[in-house]
Amino acid sequence: MPTFNVTPGVADAAELGRLLLTAWLETYPNPDAGIDEAWIRAAQGHQATEQGIERWRAFLADVERAPGDHFCRAVRGAPDGPLIGMVCGLRAEEVSLGPMYLLGPAQGRGVGSALMAEFLAWAGPDPIALWVTEHNQAAVRFYARHGFAATGERQVWKERLPNLRMVRPGGGVR
Repeated sequence: MPTFNVTPGVADAAELGRLLLTAWLETYPNPDAGIDEAWIRAAQGHQATEQGIERWRAFLADVERAPGDHFCRAVRGAPDGPLIGMVCGLRAEEVSLGPMYLLGPAQGRGVGSALMAEFLAWAGPDPIALWVTEHNQAAVRFYARHGFAATGERQVWKERLPNLRMVRPGGGVR
């Protein structure tokens, strides 16, 4: 699958919102935890609403205005095709990674590693922190391969989604 990396602009906000919701619907259903399509739509459906899209517009405007502090890259499977993956991040008190998602057909093809390489180049030698859903073991392994280690911190998001904090130390360890 050829991929085409892009820096999304404000005009891509609605597509990013839809991508994020679709990724959640693919990634997080877990009957044992009570996480089904209805719960996901209640928790993340706002991403594809005008309110969520407006937040994406504001973030993407910040990426354009302050690229040293805001990062977002996306990938398309074809030059004019829909977005199939994304990675975003912020530099504030610490560098934080997230969200990062690839739709199913893009997974396992090196696309995520290419996006991660762009993110790590942007982050430079600074430590990076993220939260990952604990039962998404493929993501936990992916982050570990890229130098992230679990800190032992955990949180349960919206009383159902167990998350694990991972950190990649600074110093340019690649």
